[in-house]
Amino acid sequence: MKHLIFATSLALAATSVTAGDNGMMRKDSAMGVAETVDSMVSAMEEAGITIFARVDHGAGAQSIGADVGEMQLLIFGNPKVGTPAIQDDPVAGLFLPLKVLVYEDAMGATKFVYEEPSAMLGKLGGVSEDAAYLQTMAGALAKFTDMVAN
Repeated sequence: MKHLIFATSLALAATSVTAGDNGMMRKDSAMGVAETVDSMVSAMEEAGITIFARVDHGAGAQSIGADVGEMQLLIFGNPKVGTPAIQDDPVAGLFLPLKVLVYEDAMGATKFVYEEPSAMLGKLGGVSEDAAYLQTMAGALAKFTDMVAN
């Protein structure tokens, strides 16, 4: 029931691209969950970005007899970009590498969401809001998610 309420809330909040006050970016994909993640992985690997993990939350839930729908978390990054953030504030390591959650909403549409790097890391005392790596991270997130967005 919690999943249905959460998914319905996300579905109502999401249009093609939306950003809330909390720094979460939401986009739609015309492809299924696995296809969307496959497409992002392929493009990221071609660009030299490291894929650290692909977590299948849907399969995990099914393994205990629960259903959260299709849902995968993609964890990726580039140490050349993330390391300076961690050098500025070691707590940045809690938020990095970057993540994109791709899921099927209650209506069967594929959505994905990620947190804007400035919102995610800006709350840390050692990360300057004008740090160049924040723009690099934001650009990479936008580029790879726009490739699969409607």
